[in-house]
Amino acid sequence: MCGFIGSFPSKDKNSVSKGLFKILHRGPDDNNIIESEMGVYGHCRLAIIDVDSGIQPMEYKDHLIVFNGEIYNHQNLRSLTDEEFSTDSDTETILRLYLKYGPEIVNKFNGMFSFAIINKNSLFLARDPIGIKPLYYIINEDTIYFASEIKALSGLGGRIIEFPSGTYWHSNFGFKKYYDFSNSLIPNLKTDPFLEEDLIKIKDSLKKAVNLRLIVDENVPLGVALSGGLDSSIITALAREQKDPLDTFAVGTLGCKDLELSLIVSEYLDTNHHTYLYDAEDILKALPTVIKHLESFDAALIRSAVPNYFLAKLASKYVKVILTGEGADELFGGYKYMSEISNPYEFQSELYNLISNLHNTNLQRTDRMTMAFSLEARVPFLDKNVIETSLGIPVTWKLHHKKRVEKYILREAFKDMLPYEIIHRPKEKFSHGAGSKDLMANHAENQISNKEFDKEKNIGKNTILRSKEELLYYRIFNDIFGDSINPETVGRTRSILKDELIKI
Repeated sequence: MCGFIGSFPSKDKNSVSKGLFKILHRGPDDNNIIESEMGVYGHCRLAIIDVDSGIQPMEYKDHLIVFNGEIYNHQNLRSLTDEEFSTDSDTETILRLYLKYGPEIVNKFNGMFSFAIINKNSLFLARDPIGIKPLYYIINEDTIYFASEIKALSGLGGRIIEFPSGTYWHSNFGFKKYYDFSNSLIPNLKTDPFLEEDLIKIKDSLKKAVNLRLIVDENVPLGVALSGGLDSSIITALAREQKDPLDTFAVGTLGCKDLELSLIVSEYLDTNHHTYLYDAEDILKALPTVIKHLESFDAALIRSAVPNYFLAKLASKYVKVILTGEGADELFGGYKYMSEISNPYEFQSELYNLISNLHNTNLQRTDRMTMAFSLEARVPFLDKNVIETSLGIPVTWKLHHKKRVEKYILREAFKDMLPYEIIHRPKEKFSHGAGSKDLMANHAENQISNKEFDKEKNIGKNTILRSKEELLYYRIFNDIFGDSINPETVGRTRSILKDELIKI
């Protein structure tokens, strides 16, 4: 897990140095800048795999790579070549296989990634299928700048653009979408009751995904974010099968549900559980730092980023890698508003939209809050095989109705592994369960008048703030970034059903 920045083909070492300095939190274990005839490239490293020798930027046969992420199947992929490898790192695997097979090799990667491969004549950029790992770029005259966070590119001039997920780009032939799950828009309409084999299919795909994400170098500690909700509890149960002891983490305000229920799960699964209690004063104090790292002013996103921030701060004292339950609500239709969608085609379309937008909403939150504390987050639910298994399930089994709560099939698949209170816990947004939502909304209401909101809500040609709370965050965002980040670059959650901000 890392951060990087580069300029191609310009040798703009000053800009690369300044940009790398802004994201050093992503990689405290090592940092390096290489200046060559190919341009200038900087990298900061959080050492997880091949701690001793996976140093970047990495060079081989007149090519150079900078890489952020993990390729969980990289050791198996080495069988595709008979070459001798000089390290055990997935970085070297990517570079060697790219040189042998070309861009389409990305289809064989199981993991989360963004990377750049450069030689003196070309630049190749790629991002993982769902956009778990971030990547941004600027085209400034004859130079392409690219980096792991927006702030690394701020001040360079030109428009900062988010690199699309499931896509690669080559300077010789442009963009290509290599991963597309749009065929999932046509739902499986089977209505028969699901069978035990269907539940086993779900369970097995997720179990394999979790096991892959438990791979770390010896002496690299790993834990699980355990909110006490269904999704994080499932990940904890699967991880606990393979790992003993297992550290788990939960945060919240006094009396919140997350702390209460996470303790129940921890005792049931026998984990080493760590908790942190925060209050309104802690939230207000942390807000500028949260917004600076998050690179967003979106109200729904910040509400959930705050508990994420405190959780990452807590977990970073004990572990270097943490598993999370992100993605389950998008795959299995876990949001409450979806109970009003009875048409299976509309329901499936909403699932597709939710998954497609994860890269600059929930996944941006997860990446930025964990990396603020040099902590790697892994998301088993967003394994390609889990995604495809889930989207192949008849959508009628995901529809909500009076006799079937949200994520019913997921609850059925794992009911033998978790306590009754968790299997039957209704869906709550993270900010609700952790207790931050009301504190933050009430503060904004007290700070900003209706007149101020009406005057300041239009912040750009295509950007309108949706609440006083969002205006509060935008003021902080603007104080930090000023004109260096265009508001239209910022990902926005969707507002559905009476302006309810649902993507938490």
